[in-house]
Amino acid sequence: MKNEKHISMKSAVPILRSLDEQKAKAFYVDYLGFKIAGEHRFDAEMPLYMMLYRDGCILHVSEHAGDCQLGGAVRIETNRLKDYYEELLTRCVGKARPRIEEVSWGFMEMCLEDPFGNRIIFCEKL
Repeated sequence: MKNEKHISMKSAVPILRSLDEQKAKAFYVDYLGFKIAGEHRFDAEMPLYMMLYRDGCILHVSEHAGDCQLGGAVRIETNRLKDYYEELLTRCVGKARPRIEEVSWGFMEMCLEDPFGNRIIFCEKL
């Protein structure tokens, strides 16, 4: 086909709702090990929009009520889930201990809930 243009899509970037900047950073950065790629506020008194990454995974966390609702969920496919589990155990002081389970659709999964009720499901294909 002459002059056909290929449309290419990239990975989706989930936005998870937050209500407290310090709790969000403690969970996503200190506990899960994500790094902050950037932060945005329209002014000093406005809600925070935070961009996070770890390896090839990107998450956005927003205090803006119009961006998303509490209680969201995201699945993050990873390798070496058991090693990540062990890493989290070294930092889970005062937090519920995560657990890994094998599910019938051929994955190991570890589901964590952030302080705002969002579920982050880390998974590895069996």
